[in-house]
Amino acid sequence: MRGDATDTAGVVAPPPFIYFAALLLAYLLNRFSPWPGLPMPLRWVAAVLLIFAGVLCAGCAFAAMRRARTPVDPYQSSTRLVTDGPFRFTRNPLYLSLSAFYLAAGLALNTNWAWVLFPGVILLMNWGVIRREERYLARKFGAEYAAYRDRVRRWL
Repeated sequence: MRGDATDTAGVVAPPPFIYFAALLLAYLLNRFSPWPGLPMPLRWVAAVLLIFAGVLCAGCAFAAMRRARTPVDPYQSSTRLVTDGPFRFTRNPLYLSLSAFYLAAGLALNTNWAWVLFPGVILLMNWGVIRREERYLARKFGAEYAAYRDRVRRWL
């Protein structure tokens, strides 16, 4: 069940959708204007490493949020500020994981278009999701969030 709509971050779109839409655009651009990427062995090794890093980071972030009993869904109300697990190093480990998956998929699809579109994805995530979540968390958790924000970087 969704929380009170006024007690959410009000993100522009679900973060996985933003990454998927950009990846779909990269795929379509590559179909109509091929721009191949790295040679196959190097591309697959890099993709597997990115997927491994993404799964590890996401798994640890989900576990930390579950321990805190706060929802992962940005359309639900946050119940606690999570600062342990990967949240000790980055305020956005799940978005970091999505970025790793996106780049891995770009490698697997053998398109440099994914890399070209990546800065736009990050800008949209920063503007349409992360900054909104930060304002929401600042309102909801006040000084506790301000202290956390001051000691932990947004991305890495």
